[in-house]
Amino acid sequence: MIEEYAAAWDELTAPGAQFAMSEIEVRGVPIRVFDAAPPSMRFVWELAALHGDKDYIVFEDERLTYAEADARVKALAHHLVDVHGVGSGDRVAVAMRNYPEWVLSYWAIVSIGAACVGMNAWWTSDEMKYGLADSRPKVLIADDERVERVLPILDDLRNGDGGAPLHLISVRYDGDLPDDAARWNDVIDPSAAPATLPDATIDPDDDACIFYTSGTTGFPKGAQLTHRGSVHNLMDLGFMAAVSAAAAAKAGVPSKAPDLTPDGEAKQLAFMAPTPLFHVTANNCLLHPATLSGAKLVLMYKWDAARAIELIEREGVTNFSGVPTMSREMLLHPDWETRDTSTLAGLGGGGAPLQPDLVDKIDKNLKGGASTGYGLTETHGIVTANSGSLYVSKPASCGRVVPCLDYKLIDDAGNEVSGPGARGELCVRGAVVIKGYLNREEATADAIQDGWFRTGDIAEIDDDQFVFIVDRAKDMVLRGGENVYCSEVEAAIYEHDAVAEAAVFGVPDDRLGEIVGVAIVLVDGHTLDQDGLTEFLSEKLAKFKIPERVWILNEPLPRNASGKFLKRELRDSLAG
Repeated sequence: MIEEYAAAWDELTAPGAQFAMSEIEVRGVPIRVFDAAPPSMRFVWELAALHGDKDYIVFEDERLTYAEADARVKALAHHLVDVHGVGSGDRVAVAMRNYPEWVLSYWAIVSIGAACVGMNAWWTSDEMKYGLADSRPKVLIADDERVERVLPILDDLRNGDGGAPLHLISVRYDGDLPDDAARWNDVIDPSAAPATLPDATIDPDDDACIFYTSGTTGFPKGAQLTHRGSVHNLMDLGFMAAVSAAAAAKAGVPSKAPDLTPDGEAKQLAFMAPTPLFHVTANNCLLHPATLSGAKLVLMYKWDAARAIELIEREGVTNFSGVPTMSREMLLHPDWETRDTSTLAGLGGGGAPLQPDLVDKIDKNLKGGASTGYGLTETHGIVTANSGSLYVSKPASCGRVVPCLDYKLIDDAGNEVSGPGARGELCVRGAVVIKGYLNREEATADAIQDGWFRTGDIAEIDDDQFVFIVDRAKDMVLRGGENVYCSEVEAAIYEHDAVAEAAVFGVPDDRLGEIVGVAIVLVDGHTLDQDGLTEFLSEKLAKFKIPERVWILNEPLPRNASGKFLKRELRDSLAG
């Protein structure tokens, strides 16, 4: 089917076709843009609002239609503009689990030309303080758990160097608040919402969102996601689905997708979002396409395989996109055999590669099939995608690079490498590469050179242009879809007086792909165990960053000639 795939690719991107492209220059870099791309994410929401009385958000037993959501988006948008003076170039932070208010806040913020700062809901108070001080939002919209974490640091944020008012809007919180804080239900009156959004001027290269990525220097970096990049990721997702379908039709491969018109009437698509909306995986690669297509978005309070299967049956979920461990847990759960999951078009997602055996299990267990995507926060979402029959034939590949990106492999010296069996760091350039890192000119210059973003992942590219990720150049652990930079964890560990040497590395794990491990050498006369380390780090790091495997060693850690710890050697000897 490779030939049919290549032919469909060329047809869909030909001049005048649905995904035709033109070349423009942005910040001095030539890039390809889709001719039919919407001008901004505000325009995407205005299109989506036309879906009216269709179900939009389902959260447990709560339900909102597109029209009801639109009224709330408009009410919040006017509140932010009229009461807090938020406008183009400003920022509004959102810190909460996957509540409906996350979605509504996002659309209101981007529709007035402000940037939504999506804060990691697992962050501790100290981590929240760093992110808020770095991004300096005018308003923070936070749920009960995050309100409890931010109240002790609110005065420091307002009164510190360059402090700002930082107005607080609480969500689902019944506790006491400062006099100048507000509650969601007091500021959002959908019955009195204006008929239109506030006026706003939005440039395609304005920030739409700031998502924080774990930092190699010990501090997270705020990636600046633009309207252009978000729109083009949305169109890349549409293209990759269209090219797969067109190739299958050309090859005469019968569709395995469920029949969504069993009674002659089209059924509504339903997307389940089991991963956090403060990541591009759920926000850009699931929320965006679900919203534009008029689908129902099914949210969960927290991940639970049994509850997910129950909701798939109840809501007729058609699209599931999570991390691979979620797919595996559902397929192995006893409820999988007793619940009706026939509406599922397939199981897919990103954040970690699907193991080849899981691709086969999904293919055999569903009318649809498996799909995957490789991408990063710094690319607004996907760089590649693979699905259907091609995925089954190339289960170790994450697919071809999306059409709006140029790509190359480079060696350690920065020279381009190519040819059979060539391996190098994957670099990409195009419309979905972020503008940069907020307040981090040096980090931006290191990561993006002449428009080329260095992914930090080592790849091979076969003769069919399919990408295989074979290793990581960055010192990073990929734990269940969450990036954990080893240097950040090491920096926190070294604050403990008992630690003389510490090397953090990934430990293979069947469920999460990798978990965080650390080898420690103690200062003479000091003691420390795993419980003590966990307690020490609990106020410094989000829970997923804290090492789950700890080795206390009596000998100095092995180093190479330049003095760097030999982490792979440590991992192989300690974790087997």
